[in-house]
Amino acid sequence: MAKFTPEETSIAPEVLAKYEPVIGLEVHVQLLTRTKIFCGCSTRFGDPPNTNVCPVCLGLPGTLPVLNKRAVEMAMRASLALNCTVHEHSRFARKNYFYPDLPKGYQISQYESPLATGGWLEVGGAIRRIGITRLHLEEDAAKNLHEGFAQSTQKTYIDYNRCGTPLSEIVSEPDMRTPEEAYAYLTTLRQILLYTGVSDCNMEEGSLRCDANVSVRQRGSKEFGTKVEVKNLNSFRYLQKALEYEIDRHIGVLESGGRISQETRLWNQAESHTVSMRSKEKAHDYRYFPEPDLLPVHVSAAWRDEILRTLPELPEAKRARFVSSYDITPYDAEVLTTSRTLADYFEAVVKAGAPGKAAANWMQTELLRGLKDSGKEINASPVAPAALAELVKLVESAKITGAIGKKVFATMFESGRGAAEIIAAEGLGAQVSAAAIEQAAREIIAKDPANVAKFKAGNEGVFKFFVGQVMKATRGQASPQAVSDILRKLLF
Repeated sequence: MAKFTPEETSIAPEVLAKYEPVIGLEVHVQLLTRTKIFCGCSTRFGDPPNTNVCPVCLGLPGTLPVLNKRAVEMAMRASLALNCTVHEHSRFARKNYFYPDLPKGYQISQYESPLATGGWLEVGGAIRRIGITRLHLEEDAAKNLHEGFAQSTQKTYIDYNRCGTPLSEIVSEPDMRTPEEAYAYLTTLRQILLYTGVSDCNMEEGSLRCDANVSVRQRGSKEFGTKVEVKNLNSFRYLQKALEYEIDRHIGVLESGGRISQETRLWNQAESHTVSMRSKEKAHDYRYFPEPDLLPVHVSAAWRDEILRTLPELPEAKRARFVSSYDITPYDAEVLTTSRTLADYFEAVVKAGAPGKAAANWMQTELLRGLKDSGKEINASPVAPAALAELVKLVESAKITGAIGKKVFATMFESGRGAAEIIAAEGLGAQVSAAAIEQAAREIIAKDPANVAKFKAGNEGVFKFFVGQVMKATRGQASPQAVSDILRKLLF
């Protein structure tokens, strides 16, 4: 078979144009339950290794699993938010394989009868609809640890705390055609899962993990090419880079007369390429059979409808409502609905009396910048929604200028004090009189006849220069509108 090395140059555009990538994602999501899926052990992350374990999750002989109802409810919430059909009957199966992180020698999963099928989500502002094949429940494996130990000899340690944590596996249809679409799909999926509260989706802690299936085919062909599964994609950026590499690798192999092997490969971030891990397993390799120790799962219509009733407003619907209700742009709405807590904060600011567009502007500039610089999350903001609304209203009513408002906000963020208190304490509320503005404007105009001539010749940009100079002369305490009006009167 032809070889493709990471040192090779990228494929020529005319060659790339001959092929169409086909991409599907398998996403494993840890569900936010306090206990494991088949026993009462804690799912808390970060506890000392092998402390949240019991005979059931360690697979000791004679133990029996008991299904966690809360895990089923969480998976149903995710299914309904992703437009899936939640089936009345589903059942668990044993997926048999031998690996140290699987103490029973098999994983309890769902195979022929999953919890939900046939969903979809839209990416790119409803530009593309990506199908979801299935969402099923299963237990997580333990965690293999290869680094961070004092011993000089190479050893692998196993932490069984994670073993038995409830997972939802979400399998997409092979509907994505570019790495960018795959990135957008995973981003949208994560946002929906966070909104519904079914997972914290923390990739660093392993609560969101993604495998990609990728192949290429001649454009116009209806047949799929040979697919390769790529693992070790522990960030959104790695996903995109790995797919770009694999697409180039597939095309390079095919163009040189080789054949793609169906296999599982690992992404090596340090060297920016994938490496072969093993030949790709098929379903019969796992010897699936119905789990004899668990009854089938029955979801009544009433139970499903109750879960549906408790779903929150989802991101796409929230964005549309924000645009229509608060007179903000689609871009504003996209930023403000990045997370449910950020969207809730914005609505609280508006409900406290701030105009929607002004609130959106202050949040996207001053607030988000302050949070980023301080490393804080929105729910830990030192400026409460009502406090920000107070400041926005002071600026909008021209009681203080925007420049002073920014200074006040900085003090609010540092101290937690209110806008009115800061303005009073620092004497920032006094506005410059019209007479003082006119005097400053006359002095600036008199000193700069060259720019006056440019303005009168039609150079409107010079006007902003004069406005800035007057605002500087009045230490930012003059009303920008008053400055503009007086300058135009004097310059004409």
